Amino acid sequence: MTTVPRMPEASATQNQARIARMEALLREAFDPSELQITDDSHLHAGHAGAQTGKGHFSLRIRSKAFAGMTPVAAHRAVYAALGAMMQTDIHALAIDAAEK
Repeated sequence: MTTVPRMPEASATQNQARIARMEALLREAFDPSELQITDDSHLHAGHAGAQTGKGHFSLRIRSKAFAGMTPVAAHRAVYAALGAMMQTDIHALAIDAAEK
């Protein structure tokens, strides 16, 4: 049986707050038809970036706002919507952004 390492409780709680803030910012910016944010921080335990206390996340977002955007432009729009969180709370963000 494989066990997945668990994050310390405080970190898990902190990342849930981060996800809630990310959701609010992304909903305000894109009015998405689909929005899913996953905390992947436990997969990076021991990684140098994890030592900063910032989180690792995956994002799936669908919005008409991405119509006509290249993938790079959509990623830049997501980074802009998340603003300072990209510097203060997020170490890594895997983005799947598309029109829908």
